Amino acid sequence: MTIHIEQLTFNAIIGLLDFERLTPQQMVVDVKLEYHYEAKKFINYAEIADAIEQHLKEQKYLLLEDALVGTQATILSLAPHTQKLWLKLSKPNILKNCSVALSHSWNF
Repeated sequence: MTIHIEQLTFNAIIGLLDFERLTPQQMVVDVKLEYHYEAKKFINYAEIADAIEQHLKEQKYLLLEDALVGTQATILSLAPHTQKLWLKLSKPNILKNCSVALSHSWNF
């Protein structure tokens, strides 16, 4: 099975620049999580989405790279039987003419 969480949008503090440390900016998170489904062994996608948002709001990362790795750990703590994970963190309003994002995939 594959869970898709697309365009999870909220404001958080992530970045190095002075204004990024003071004012939360819009973040968009996309997740693709693959796992082997067995009866009564499912992944609660609402719990995953809430945990991602809470984690990124609380941690206030300096770098997207660290935010990505920390978010991966948060997801795995709730879904340890994940087989593959793809995660993308976007900052759609940081530059005037584009959206900036960082993504990575893991196989477990």
